[in-house]
Amino acid sequence: MEKDKLFAVFGLGIFGFEVCKVLSEKGMKVIAVDKDRKLVDKVKDMVTQAILIDSTDEDALKNADMQDVDVAVVAIGKSVDGSILTTILLKNMGVPRIIARAVSSLHEQVLRQIGATEVVNIAVEEGQRLAKRIISPEMVDLIPLSKNHSIAEVRIPSKFVDKSLQEIDLRKKFHVTLVSVKRMETAIDEVGNPLQEEAVFCPKPDEALKASDILVLLGSENDLQKLKEF
Repeated sequence: MEKDKLFAVFGLGIFGFEVCKVLSEKGMKVIAVDKDRKLVDKVKDMVTQAILIDSTDEDALKNADMQDVDVAVVAIGKSVDGSILTTILLKNMGVPRIIARAVSSLHEQVLRQIGATEVVNIAVEEGQRLAKRIISPEMVDLIPLSKNHSIAEVRIPSKFVDKSLQEIDLRKKFHVTLVSVKRMETAIDEVGNPLQEEAVFCPKPDEALKASDILVLLGSENDLQKLKEF
C-alpha cells in the first residue's frame, strides 16, 4: 500500500512544499530535506521529519538515514547542479524510485541519463497545456495521463444541453468516458444572500445536463477533439 511507503522530498521551494503538503494530507510518511533553515521550519509541522542538510553533500546525505526511502522527489529548481548531484547520490544509495524535476529539456535529458525513474518538466508540460487551452477554448483544462490519453474539462456542447447521458451515449458515439460533471449552483446564505457554489457529481443516466455544466472526460486527445467540435 502507498501509505506504507516512505517518501523523501528534496528542495522545499513552492513545488517541493506543495508535494510535501499533498502527500502529508493523504496520510503518507514524508521526509522533507533542504539546506535553507527557513524552508525546513516552514514544513516541519506538516511532515513526518524535516532535515536541514545540503543534499549534494554525500556524507550528510548518508548520515540522514535514507536507506528506507521508497520514493524520492528531487524538487530542486534553482540549482541544476544540485538537482543532478542529488539524483546521482540517491541512485547510488539504492533508492528504488526517483522522480526529478527538470527546468529545461537538456536538464531533463541529463536526469534520465543518470538514472531518474521519472522526470517532470513543469515548464514544458504547462506550456503544452496552455497552448492546447488557447487552441481549444472549450477545454477548461487538460491533464495528460499518457502519450495518447488525457483527462479534460470540457464546456458542454450546445447540442448536449437538456439531454441525458442515455441520449448522448458518450462511450458508444464518442469513445470517451464521463468522470464527473461540474455544475454551478445557487444557494442562499443565512441572511438571504445568493451564493454561487460548485457541485461535482456523476449524474444519473436519465438526468438532463445544463448549459453551464462542465464535463470531466477521459479519452484520447483525438476523441476529445471530435467531441469538442460536435
